[in-house]
Amino acid sequence: MNTPSKSPARASGKVGIIYRKELREVLRDRRTLVFMIVFPLLLIPLLLSMVTGLVESAVEKAEAETIRYALFDGERLPGLQAALEADASFEVVEGVAREELERAIDDDRLTMALTVRAPFDAGAGPQTTVDMFFNGASKISPVERKTRALIERQGERLRLARLEALGLDSPDKQSAVLEPLKLEAHNTADMREVIGEQAGGMLPYMFIIFCYLGALYPAIDLAAGEKERGTLETLLLAPIPRVQLVLGKFLVVFTAGVVSALLSIAGLGLWLAYQGREVGGAMGEIIKSISPVDLTLIALMLVPMAAMFSALLLSISIYAKSFKEAQSYSAPLNMLVIMPAVLAMLPGIELDWTWALVPITNISLAIKELIKGTMDYTMLVAILGSSVVIAGACLAFCTWWFNREDVLFRS
Repeated sequence: MNTPSKSPARASGKVGIIYRKELREVLRDRRTLVFMIVFPLLLIPLLLSMVTGLVESAVEKAEAETIRYALFDGERLPGLQAALEADASFEVVEGVAREELERAIDDDRLTMALTVRAPFDAGAGPQTTVDMFFNGASKISPVERKTRALIERQGERLRLARLEALGLDSPDKQSAVLEPLKLEAHNTADMREVIGEQAGGMLPYMFIIFCYLGALYPAIDLAAGEKERGTLETLLLAPIPRVQLVLGKFLVVFTAGVVSALLSIAGLGLWLAYQGREVGGAMGEIIKSISPVDLTLIALMLVPMAAMFSALLLSISIYAKSFKEAQSYSAPLNMLVIMPAVLAMLPGIELDWTWALVPITNISLAIKELIKGTMDYTMLVAILGSSVVIAGACLAFCTWWFNREDVLFRS
């Protein structure tokens, strides 16, 4: 008869046996290894490299492109035609009729067209309007920015000429007339916070997805897969309590989820160390400011989430009669994972003590705050505490679920 002091050790030993046995089975599955190791470690660096490279290349190409324009009634605004001809970014296109300018823009014969509505009055006449026609679908197109800058330079020149004609020959007098009241805004948010708010929701989304995918296939294989292979009944005949059996399986799935999440962070860390430092501009400043401590805290928050996913996916797999059926049942869970993660990307959703208790969303928001550099570290207690409690509840349900004969052997 075993003494009580040895019972926990024997129980943990049996769980360890199940864990090692199931882990060997999982590591033999190439599909699981791809989702657990290859994708998380390589996909994030590849995606980041591709995205940053494509964006930089597209911006450089857009800036270098010549703006092909047509000018109608340019004589109404003296100096406009000369300013366009003097700027190397613009190239005039002859032979385009006014009535076909929109079609010419759609056909890419023109980049943009300008029309001057009424003649400019050199005196104190009415305001002159220049209409600009262009295709603004591209967010990185410099057409509007460059044309607006040229028109504003022309407007500044004409404005100064009018003011001097009125006797306002000094810059102070001109400024006082043009801007009798001026507001100077001072944004206290640094560039990391501004850009992190806009782009910081994507990284937690990717971490969460990899954590989920890393646990998905091992969970399906360790229950539904064993039912298909006919090995689950043999395992249940072993002199091991079912609680220990399910804990061993859970630990394997949990290991896969954690490894997948940590490798995705490691992939990001490697990219930051070897390539991310080369990124310039505001994005480069943000990348340089993400510290190893931030990455460690991100990894810490993903651990209870991996436990949550592992317990839920294993519960689904225990209920399913086949591998295919388990995949079908896990599809709705995909949405339950994705939607809370997407909430962190929505404007107006900020981390507070209420959101700190909402599973998945709290971790997404916390990771975004870490990327922004505005994390309230006292909230980590609530985030980690609520996540651990929910993960524990999911594991308790999974254990109870595994002990039900009508669930394990559905007809």
